[in-house]
Amino acid sequence: MKPKLSRLDPAVTPRHSNNPATIALASLLLAVALSFGADSAPSNLTYVDLVSRLTDLEHLAILPEPGEKTAQWSSYDRASQYDEKTGKYIHWDANADGDGIIRKENGKLVFAEMQGPGCIWRTWSAAPREGHVRIYLDGASVPAVDLPFAGYFDRKNEPFTRPALVHTVANGCNNYTPIPYQKSCKIVADEGWGAYYHFGYTTFPRDTRVPTFKRELSAAENAALDEANRLLTDCQPRYAAPDGTLTITETTLKGDGGSDGSQLDGPGIITSFRVKPDLPPPPADREALREIILQISWDGERPASVWAPLGDFFGTAPGVNVYRSFPCGMTADGWIYANWFMPFAKSAGIKFVNQGKQDRRLQYEIRRAPLRGDASRYARFHAKWHRDEFLPTEIERQIDWPFLKTTGRGRFVGLMLHIWNARGGWWGEGDEKFFVDGEKFPSTFGTGSEDYFGYAWSSPELFHHAYHNQTHNDGWNRGHISVNRWQIADQVPFQKQFEGCIEKYYSNQRGTLYASTVYWYLEPGGRDPYSPAPLEERLGYYVLPPAKKVAGAIEGESLRVLHRSGGDTAQQDMAGYGDQWSNDAQLWWTGARPGDQLELALPVEKTGKYKLLAQLTKAEDYGIVQLWLDGEKLGEPIDLYHGWVIATDDLDLGTRDLSAGEHKLTVEITGANPKAKKSYMFGLDYVKLVEAK
Repeated sequence: MKPKLSRLDPAVTPRHSNNPATIALASLLLAVALSFGADSAPSNLTYVDLVSRLTDLEHLAILPEPGEKTAQWSSYDRASQYDEKTGKYIHWDANADGDGIIRKENGKLVFAEMQGPGCIWRTWSAAPREGHVRIYLDGASVPAVDLPFAGYFDRKNEPFTRPALVHTVANGCNNYTPIPYQKSCKIVADEGWGAYYHFGYTTFPRDTRVPTFKRELSAAENAALDEANRLLTDCQPRYAAPDGTLTITETTLKGDGGSDGSQLDGPGIITSFRVKPDLPPPPADREALREIILQISWDGERPASVWAPLGDFFGTAPGVNVYRSFPCGMTADGWIYANWFMPFAKSAGIKFVNQGKQDRRLQYEIRRAPLRGDASRYARFHAKWHRDEFLPTEIERQIDWPFLKTTGRGRFVGLMLHIWNARGGWWGEGDEKFFVDGEKFPSTFGTGSEDYFGYAWSSPELFHHAYHNQTHNDGWNRGHISVNRWQIADQVPFQKQFEGCIEKYYSNQRGTLYASTVYWYLEPGGRDPYSPAPLEERLGYYVLPPAKKVAGAIEGESLRVLHRSGGDTAQQDMAGYGDQWSNDAQLWWTGARPGDQLELALPVEKTGKYKLLAQLTKAEDYGIVQLWLDGEKLGEPIDLYHGWVIATDDLDLGTRDLSAGEHKLTVEITGANPKAKKSYMFGLDYVKLVEAK
């Protein structure tokens, strides 16, 4: 172990940031941030103050005041309800989440109604269109914002023009420009506005004064948005305050439980934390980063408030995935960083434990600053990794997968979700639901897992942003997926308790498994119920299951093509659509037109009388087909249109006397359903020959 301690100066700043002007500006900004709120929280918030919340990590640690609440209006399916008389949840998995509204009023659609003082922090949509969405503030008859919904996201309309605040990633449209109001906010829309919306907002304590938003901002207000845009664009490890210190340590963690760490005396703040582990090349880095545990204890507490596998703590899994966000990231030079504001009154104990077999070398840096003001006004930072903890006992709530259940006073600030989706298919239909301070119906109710993480339409595209990221996707959402979301200005305060869930449509038995690292601040004495997870729970569970094969099936993709009059044939991997297909594959015929025929060799092992069964695929771009065997029709034409990709189950094609040897199975495209996209596709999963008596 080789620790060093020094006053922070340009010589010990990161290599990519040693410009003296940049250092001075960053130090000044952090000093202002550290002093913000040093006394009691201000009751008068200017627009510049609100913009500062976009990058103010210290505010996350300040204990919430009574009356402070964050919630969300969204287009979730209103069929989901809580029956107060029976205490039961009704249609809790309802999934028509694209067009839910409060009501229709004078020909308009009412999206949201809030009482102030408050501020909208996040506006999101999956499919904004040209229908206008109007935001009325403080009882005014003229809207403060009146734009086509698409205009909130296209960066053509001031002040919604800054790319770190307004951006589209993987089909998801995001706008983080603050929209404050003093008395009230009402959001209404015209028909043709699009589909799917979120408006996330905070209601402040009653005596708080905030400005009423207007699109024409002052020079100072525009400058504040410009600075927030710069900071959220240039994500990197943060500096310590000018009077802070930097501890640099190099160590080797012995295998089978070797540990090392640092003890810091308080009062103080950890303002930035970096680690550079010496890792094996991929994919072995996945195991190494799950074997090394990071734990942090505040003020001598037991158990630790932070307990997570090393990689997961920094916001992504499995393995190293280079990305940069505002509070966390992994950089291309091998460093992994966290910028969370972490205060302590007496001491901070940081410990690394290697539960793997191999010794692991690592370096780490801790930037700290003095704690100003009364330490009792701060909560303590918590981060815990777990799988399947505290699952709901109510039958009607089985779909809710809880990522955080805690009691006390604090703030929820973020989530990393690692999905192992062994069989593919879209894992993320599930809505996020936040129950605050004993709510029976959640004050945040989302529209889809990917929507919460800021993207849309199950896109496998990787994206990096200050507040939300898809850092890993093995492709087509099969295998490993890693996403995160940081709630900075839109953090969720709670006075007594918090329960955060995200719906999980696929069961563990199907091979879809969740692991999360959840981040929150909690007042000392609050209840953090999460225990360390053993190594066997962290490793080895992500194994691809063998493909399911239907007994007696003659796989379509194995049939020899004798002739086709048009189009192309190929084997298509169907695992991404679920587990309905034998061998996770089908014979796929594309590019054909009505009248085209495909001839396949169907093997028969022995002469006999057989019932012919076949499983085909249905989808929105599939055609109508007529099947033939040896020139003889097999029943009537089969319409293969469906709004989603599904398997037909066994279709009875009749009974035939068949001799041993090859027979000719013919598929003819005869047309398409009027609702279908006219691509005339065809998919054959398998044929079964069942001996008939």
